[in-house]
Amino acid sequence: MGIARYDKNDTFIDALTSCVKEEVKKIGAEKDVETMVTIKAASDSQRQQNTQVKELLAAGCNVLCVNLVDRTDPSEIIEQAKEKNVPVIFFNREPVKEDLAQWEKLYYVGGDAQESGVLQGELAAETILENPNIDRNEDGKIQYVVLEGEPGHQDAIIRTEEAVETLKASGVQLEKLGYGIANWGRAQAENRMIQLINQHQNKIELVLSNNDDMALGGLDAYTKLNRTESSIPVFFGIDGTTTGLEAVREGKLAGTVYNDKEAQAKMIAKLAATLSLADDKEIQQLPQQNYAPYAKVTPENVEEY
Repeated sequence: MGIARYDKNDTFIDALTSCVKEEVKKIGAEKDVETMVTIKAASDSQRQQNTQVKELLAAGCNVLCVNLVDRTDPSEIIEQAKEKNVPVIFFNREPVKEDLAQWEKLYYVGGDAQESGVLQGELAAETILENPNIDRNEDGKIQYVVLEGEPGHQDAIIRTEEAVETLKASGVQLEKLGYGIANWGRAQAENRMIQLINQHQNKIELVLSNNDDMALGGLDAYTKLNRTESSIPVFFGIDGTTTGLEAVREGKLAGTVYNDKEAQAKMIAKLAATLSLADDKEIQQLPQQNYAPYAKVTPENVEEY
């Protein structure tokens, strides 16, 4: 198996990739088949990823797993794989439907971004409605900011929209103060949050973050500026990374949404094994799109995760 991921510094993708390796190893042991997993990271460059895919195919991989740099630009990867007749499992970053329709040996495994946004909105609404003191200035509205993943990324856009719409539908009055694009990273989120704090001071009552790393970066900003605990807004993340879950347990994050990497890894490994080892009849029955459900994580249930 060749795995091409968009960047080596993404905490969630790193954890998911480790899970895939474990699952492939297990299947290999069960079926008495030798397995080898080669992982490459593209430093957020689509051109570099295209070259890496070429190398993985030249090395003779039976199946390719791709976490696209640019979900709208998979054509070169598809063409290369088609030429070598090697099936592709895209994961985490879903190509557009037209691209998935280019060839019958293309698959997708991930979570439903809409569901993650809805669940984050529900978590935030439940917390706000149970804790009126979150509305610090008592104006009947919650002043909020968003820490966004990256420009044009479908998960970032959908997570933000769905979280906000769900909050509004729950009866929470909102006022958006601003947003910061932090490209899924903790350090960038800290810098963006410092800018937002300097701009809005203690007006920020809620922070919706597209992932846990950025939520933790936002919290780092408050620590760096030596802000008192009473001035720190409520923070919500998405992914349920190890550090994210620890932050929920410690009461730093009010909640997160678990992105089930274990279920996704099982799906990827099972798909890869079937595509490599099964007959055509079994392969034809495989679903093209495969989604693992998300789950809400609160201080009450965090130990389960």
